[in-house]
Amino acid sequence: MSKRIWVSGMLAFLCMLNVLGTAALAAEPPAIGTNAEAAALVDVKSGRVLYSKRGDRPMRIASLTKIMTAIVAIEESKLTDIVKVSTRAAGKEGSSLYLKAGQEMSLKHMLYGLMLRSGNDAATAIAEHVGGSVEGFAVMMNRKAEQIGLDHSNFTNPSGLDESADHYSSANDLAKLAAYSLKNPTFQEIVQTKMIKVPNPNESWEYTWFNKNKMLGLFDGADGVKTGYTKLAKRCLVSSATRNGQQLVVVTLNDGDDWADHTRLLRWGYEHYPLVPLLKKGQAVEGTPYVAEREFSYPLLSVEKDRVTSEPESFPLESLDARLGEKGTLRLKLDDRLIGTVPLVDPASPRLKAADKAAFGFQATDADVTAWNAWSLSLRKAIRAMLSPGV
Repeated sequence: MSKRIWVSGMLAFLCMLNVLGTAALAAEPPAIGTNAEAAALVDVKSGRVLYSKRGDRPMRIASLTKIMTAIVAIEESKLTDIVKVSTRAAGKEGSSLYLKAGQEMSLKHMLYGLMLRSGNDAATAIAEHVGGSVEGFAVMMNRKAEQIGLDHSNFTNPSGLDESADHYSSANDLAKLAAYSLKNPTFQEIVQTKMIKVPNPNESWEYTWFNKNKMLGLFDGADGVKTGYTKLAKRCLVSSATRNGQQLVVVTLNDGDDWADHTRLLRWGYEHYPLVPLLKKGQAVEGTPYVAEREFSYPLLSVEKDRVTSEPESFPLESLDARLGEKGTLRLKLDDRLIGTVPLVDPASPRLKAADKAAFGFQATDADVTAWNAWSLSLRKAIRAMLSPGV
């Protein structure tokens, strides 16, 4: 082989590698960094982690703890409950609502003070009311963490004060916790509130609380979540925003430039991982006589859209699911990773709302839907009763 031919061949080979390398780079979004010691960005609806930096590192989290405090209180108590402030709660150090011992306030109003003004006195009062004591409430917090699947978290108090090295979480865990909590309408309403006035039983004037979360005014579509700071944890922040029906959550721990970092990460997420509709409610599923019971969307890079596959799986006719109206499941995968499942039903199933059916040429009355829902609920209750252990 002549030297000229060899050189030409090598040049062609190098050009091919360059093209392949460029294509591979194009398959990934441009790199983005933060000033945070740890960070995470997730899509709320799907739970997909879009960016993570030391995401599983257990760290001090300051008042981001109050996200857990709020969701446990919302789920385990009534908003109309009257919370009485103890001496211990009134004397709590750090950020405060300046509540007085013996003062009473509704749980709802106290939650606003907890999340907007980061009141450590409110956190303690809530914990004592809901959990019987701060220690009892910590048990409830850790039980909820286990339920959600927070593998790198442990809670010992409701405020996030640096009282114990055993109180910690991670960026990925906090993103998962925020995504879970934001699906609760009460929690979402509280954390997106910029200002609220609350009755003050001790004075002639009302409390006026402004949200410390500056992202609510800095980023278009911002709707949460919580700021945090202690001397050991440094600046911590969880923010959320919704654009075009897609809600994202950003977490940064120990970040001296958190407002700017959250703005950049949110923009990056919306630009490169938009929510892509993959299935419409009532849409016929190829290879089956069934339709999708609900819509399905997923955040995808542009190069990932063609890598999503679906696999229908039918239930045996005698199965419980089939008797309840589900005829099967459509499993959606990105490459080999399962990203979601959608129930399959008959086109004429009352499980589909009449309006949705009409859009696809199906007909059903409201009476049909009501009757189906009542029968289905009764059957499920009966089955649970039969399967529950005796007491």
